[in-house]
Amino acid sequence: VQLQASGGGLVQVGGSVRLSCEAYGFTFDDYAIGWYRRAPGKEREGVGCISSSDDGAYYADFVKGRSTISSDNAKNTVYLQMNSLKPDDTAVYYCAAHRGCSGPVDYWGQGTLVTVSS
Repeated sequence: VQLQASGGGLVQVGGSVRLSCEAYGFTFDDYAIGWYRRAPGKEREGVGCISSSDDGAYYADFVKGRSTISSDNAKNTVYLQMNSLKPDDTAVYYCAAHRGCSGPVDYWGQGTLVTVSS
């Protein structure tokens, strides 16, 4: 079982980034996929989640309105599109598989670093 996040890099303030989370070794449809981040010197926090049951997506307030989580079940991949990036968005971003967005994490993926530069 593996989750692989990718797509991070150096982005300018106000720019956009699209992160991908590809799942291997389990039935993608059975899980909700959440995005998390850990900024330097800070605790890990939830960014958002997409539910496998209804494809509903949920967002933390600090990204709401400028982020979109979507999924491509045929590719076993979930995407996090973030726009209007701010320096505070600099963090390592992780994806994780849950049995429902409010449930505990079953699997963690490796992170991908997003650095927002002014």
